[in-house]
Amino acid sequence: MTASARDTTLALLAARSPDASVCPSEVARALVPGDGWRDAMPLVHAAIDGLVEEGRVRLSWKSRPLTTRAGPYRISRDDRP
Repeated sequence: MTASARDTTLALLAARSPDASVCPSEVARALVPGDGWRDAMPLVHAAIDGLVEEGRVRLSWKSRPLTTRAGPYRISRDDRP
């Protein structure tokens, strides 16, 4: 499911404006409908960690950049050169 979490994250971001962000729980809810989405969160976090390492996404909280995933966070595209 990690690959699905990765693909879902990128698809959700692609469907939004370039400066928009998504919540990791949105990714999990897209993967697992209903109440089971919380069980998918570790896989979502792992996928996000990989995307951060690759430079595909950035993390932030309340408009402040995060260098690593810690506590609540938002995910956005990393289109920087």
